[in-house]
Amino acid sequence: MQPDACNVRLVDPERVASVNARMPGEEDIADTADVFGLLGDPRRLKLLVALLDGELCVCDLAAITGLSESATSHALRLLRAHRVVGVRRDGRNAFYRLDDAHVRMLLDLAVAHTEHTEAMHPERSEA
Repeated sequence: MQPDACNVRLVDPERVASVNARMPGEEDIADTADVFGLLGDPRRLKLLVALLDGELCVCDLAAITGLSESATSHALRLLRAHRVVGVRRDGRNAFYRLDDAHVRMLLDLAVAHTEHTEAMHPERSEA
């Protein structure tokens, strides 16, 4: 027997049934994974963190992130297609904002987590 293998089929069948009853459907799980995939790219994440303070123009976002305007626009189009950001046009300028309160909460929590934990990279606290 494997060291981490169960020697019974179910240890807590009631709990397994309870978890299965509240488990989101496969499409919802896939959509949630897509959101985390969007947040998993450091460039897109930097754009989203920049938008935590409010609406910004593409050129300002490019300056903040160090990306070209073309790369910034491309990333923003992808985020917009997934309804994570919204856009407002004013003449030739496009101003982006976070368009989903849930994503805002995820970002706030993730940033707070990384700012308050040394467990992820203890070597950084020595610098």
